[in-house]
Amino acid sequence: MATAEDAAAVAAIYNPYVADTCITFETEPVQAAGMAARITEVLDAGLPWLLAEHAAGAAGFAYASKWKGRCAYRFSVESTVYLHRDHTGRGIGRALYGRLLEEIRARRMHAVIGGIALPNAASVALHQRLGFRKVAHFEQVGYKQDRWVDVGYWQLLI
Repeated sequence: MATAEDAAAVAAIYNPYVADTCITFETEPVQAAGMAARITEVLDAGLPWLLAEHAAGAAGFAYASKWKGRCAYRFSVESTVYLHRDHTGRGIGRALYGRLLEEIRARRMHAVIGGIALPNAASVALHQRLGFRKVAHFEQVGYKQDRWVDVGYWQLLI
C-alpha cells in the first residue's frame, strides 16, 4: 500500500506520461506535494493506492478513486494504473492491476470503470485480459499535443 511519503516516486512515474503522451489529459507535471494530497485523498476515502516496488525503485502504481460524488455511486470506482517506462512488458501491470482488483473486491465495490485515451492498444488489451468490457466511446473529448483524443470506457462488475 502506498503512502503520502511515496509521492515523489509516484510523480516520477506519472510525469513522463503527462509530458510526452495523451494517455493522461493533464498538461502540467504534478509536484510531489500535489501527488501526496492525491494519495491521501484516496486512502482517506477507504480506497486502495498500491505501489509496485522493484530492486531499482518504484516500478508502477495503481489506485481506485470514487467514480462520482453522489451517494448512489458509492459502490463504483474508477481504476488507474501506470508503470515506469523501464518496467513495461514484464507482466508487472497485470499483476499490479490484479492486486488492485482484489483490494477493490475486499472493499465490497460493485463496478470498476477504466477510462482509456485512445488509441492505446496495450491498455485495452490489459483491461480485456482482466475481464473488462468496453461500454462507451466518446469521440474527440480531449485536446492535447495538437490533436483531438477519443476516450473509451471499460467496465468490470465484481
